Amino acid sequence: MYKKIISPFLFLFDPEKIHTFTFFLIKVFFKIPILGFIIESFYKVESPKLARKLFGLTFENPVGIAAGFDKNATHISEFEKFGFGFIEIGTVTPKPQDGNPKKRLFRLKEDTAIINRMGFNNDGVTKIKNRLKKNYNVLIGGNIGKNKVTPNSQAKNDYIICFKELYDYVDYFVVNVSSPNTPGLRELQSKEFLNDLFIELNKLRSNETIKKPILIKISPDLSKEKIHEILEVIDTNNIDGIIATNTTIDYPNLKSKNKNETGGLSGAPLYDKSNEVISFISKKTNGKLPIIGVGGISTPEQAVKKIEAGAHLIQLYTGIIYEGPGIVRKINKKLLNQEL
Repeated sequence: MYKKIISPFLFLFDPEKIHTFTFFLIKVFFKIPILGFIIESFYKVESPKLARKLFGLTFENPVGIAAGFDKNATHISEFEKFGFGFIEIGTVTPKPQDGNPKKRLFRLKEDTAIINRMGFNNDGVTKIKNRLKKNYNVLIGGNIGKNKVTPNSQAKNDYIICFKELYDYVDYFVVNVSSPNTPGLRELQSKEFLNDLFIELNKLRSNETIKKPILIKISPDLSKEKIHEILEVIDTNNIDGIIATNTTIDYPNLKSKNKNETGGLSGAPLYDKSNEVISFISKKTNGKLPIIGVGGISTPEQAVKKIEAGAHLIQLYTGIIYEGPGIVRKINKKLLNQEL
């Protein structure tokens, strides 16, 4: 029903406006007392065989929502009902920011893809932290970044602020240094910056009762030499995992009318590229480094292949837009049958 009726209607409107409006409708519909129970009973696939234990956490299933979808942590309870095993919020910055000028989100329907240049638009760490004070029944990741106005020489402080503020309210952290939509951010994937940052973050969490996992999200556009360098930083600093990958700015041959827009490309054209990065990391680390695989998953079969490439968990973003929330149920059913 989603692909035949709902998405054709939604796709008549501006992507960012309809995203906001859909979020509003979800809030309204979930105020109907029985609706949450009905949705959960239909979408959620429950089985101990789907559970994954990684970096001290137990995920009910390996299918999560990638950062950027519910960046302000406004719909965690609702999305949990759709059967996701974890939800990553953010990217969160210390100060609220509007992001880049609109129009900044583009569908590429013929390519089953999206180009975005959102620019870390979010409500800021204080507001988002307050929303996370509720008790949720799903694991939450906190994706953190720097404000656009913060120079790279002071970027470490932005990550530290977000880390401190969110520490008691998320289950794991993701250091985002790979978005192409904040000027200069990808330069922070350097060995020097990451070593400096991780030393500080490790000092902070060593003073906490509970050790929260720290992951890093990397670009699919890095050379193998650069990825290997980051893996050395991860090993040196006892970082818990890696997310592969963020969006790409290395566009393949695209068909859609929006193919020349600038920003990060996600969806089907990214699928093979992210799998190559995942496979490279898995082989370099003998499968021991936890990998969250994201990029272009829109079918259960693609989810299986991403896990076979080396991902321990997977995340969806563009696949939800094109396939609807039912994709998570289909993937979990497939994984359950294959017992991956």
